[in-house]
Amino acid sequence: MATSLESMPIYGKLSIISMRGTEDITAKIDRYLKSFRAFEDEESYQTHVTCPRFGTGEGKCVINETVRGHDVYIICDMFNYGVTYKMYGFENHMSPDDHYQDLKRIIAAMGGKARRVTVVMPMLYEGRQHRRASRESLDAALMLQELVRMGVSNIITFDAHDPRIQNAIPLSGFDNVQPTYQMIKALIRAIPDISLDKNDTVVISPDEGGMSRSMYYSSVLKLDLGMFYKRRNYSVVIDGKNPIEAHEYLGRDVSGKDVIIVDDMISSGESMIDVAGKLKSKGAKRIFVFTSFGLFTNGLEVFDRAYEEGILDKVFTTNLIYRQPGLKNREWYCEVEMAKYVSLLINTMNHDATISELLNPVQKIQALVDKLK
Repeated sequence: MATSLESMPIYGKLSIISMRGTEDITAKIDRYLKSFRAFEDEESYQTHVTCPRFGTGEGKCVINETVRGHDVYIICDMFNYGVTYKMYGFENHMSPDDHYQDLKRIIAAMGGKARRVTVVMPMLYEGRQHRRASRESLDAALMLQELVRMGVSNIITFDAHDPRIQNAIPLSGFDNVQPTYQMIKALIRAIPDISLDKNDTVVISPDEGGMSRSMYYSSVLKLDLGMFYKRRNYSVVIDGKNPIEAHEYLGRDVSGKDVIIVDDMISSGESMIDVAGKLKSKGAKRIFVFTSFGLFTNGLEVFDRAYEEGILDKVFTTNLIYRQPGLKNREWYCEVEMAKYVSLLINTMNHDATISELLNPVQKIQALVDKLK
């Protein structure tokens, strides 16, 4: 990939900006970019910024190097609550709103001098508030429109909760990237005896909303597909949503088969464990969970118990967002490395080349499966 791009013109001098909490993955991306572009002899592509806070909690951004005429890529993690700041002497954990304000400060500090600004936002800020069901705010659409008005020309996100949110900015760039190849590769490495044969393995969607991503996995792997639908109590609203009364299964028999459950995120994990438990009761052999983002908002102990009880065998999440301390040490957890993939996207876009092959890696997946078989 890198060799074929060397002879192509570069859109602008490449600059990578790491927001607070993304230092580790940005450093990896920077190393990959240096290896791809050894012909440029750059020490680093990172442009350093600081977002200090006043004692009241107010903030600002200072860019320490010029970005005039640069092709700037801002790496952000809206959900890194491990980053803190002091306010009136108290230590505050940064919320998604705090990170979003810092993102706008960075864009504002450029003063319109960058040639092009791309925001790499792996988990979309307010992505779950993507449609209006009653008299309520439509936060994801507002965020996208605000960034475009500030001069952002392209937004790269991963596994958007609902990719139709891009309709909010129809004249601007929005790339919804799926980590399908990386997930399958990690599964094969972690579970050497996995058989990706339709007689031995089934792909399951835990709800009707995630059917499209599960259909993609079942299509490229040539596996049968099943689905759970959530039976909700629409007469009650708890924590802003109608509670789930039961998960009902639709699909083929899973008895004696390995099951791959595909979803975009794990929030509390209660629904995922409930689905896995129902599959186990139907005779499923092993349960593997593919999810781009592991939030684990209710802690890791609920998954520890599920693993000890044999409900779950492995959970795969990417390293695109903050992972709780201790998560990597869990026997049931496997981290999916994404830094090389992100660096390939950035390197290709900086040359104004097509990223179609990177967005749809069917041939690479088929080669991987053929090698396994």
